[in-house]
Amino acid sequence: MKVFCSENNVDYGTYTFNYAVYAIKEFQSELSEIYSKGFLPYTGNSSIESEIFYLARSLRVNLTEFEDTSENRRVNRLVEPLNIKLEVIEKAKFNLQDSDFKKFCADYINERIGEDNMSLERWDYILKQETGTHFFKFSNEEKVMGYVLTALNEDLVHYWFAFFDTVYMRSHSLGKWMMWSVIKWAKENGKKYTYLGTAYKPAALYKIRDHKGLEYWDGYKWNKEVKVLKEWCQTDLEPRIADRFKNEINPNDFINSL
Repeated sequence: MKVFCSENNVDYGTYTFNYAVYAIKEFQSELSEIYSKGFLPYTGNSSIESEIFYLARSLRVNLTEFEDTSENRRVNRLVEPLNIKLEVIEKAKFNLQDSDFKKFCADYINERIGEDNMSLERWDYILKQETGTHFFKFSNEEKVMGYVLTALNEDLVHYWFAFFDTVYMRSHSLGKWMMWSVIKWAKENGKKYTYLGTAYKPAALYKIRDHKGLEYWDGYKWNKEVKVLKEWCQTDLEPRIADRFKNEINPNDFINSL
């Protein structure tokens, strides 16, 4: 992997000079290292030929500490009557051109994500990325209920892009159940971590509230202080005078804790 920084905002008033940090994946065998350093795959520009990752407040479940919460059990009871079965399918063996699959994803994008955030062209670009290796397919005898595109290896599962039947979203919390199911599968199959994407803004709180064993990348290490993470998410949209380090009340204490 190669790491590079790209200049962003400049604030001479507080001597804050922001850089976005990226990693270039050179080999698929680097996935564990890349994820372990807080990077997540970037697919916002389909003209980029390399597989790029961005450094962010990434969220993961440490599976040695994962166990079901009361909320996990409640949602599972709601979904049980649907008799959903899980299949894990290698992307290389999955028919990406299947018309039913393409329509399922397109319908979800149009209804839940929006063309501005996820065009069908971008989805095709994502499907071509080597990083995504497997589909988790959820279905019962009547129909497909959902798909999750994941990055999966001997160490981890990255819950990357999920598509599900929105008819069951409110009545059965189907999206939450699918995320829990992937985490549970990862633990049962000897993985170390399940990565859940970023943890920013109040919209991310559902991931944080629902699962035990959570850790987030704080810029230096994987941090287990979930209470702090919730506070950060609640205040992410509020303007800050400077970066978090400069806003520390006791910066020496912070430095000594590293």
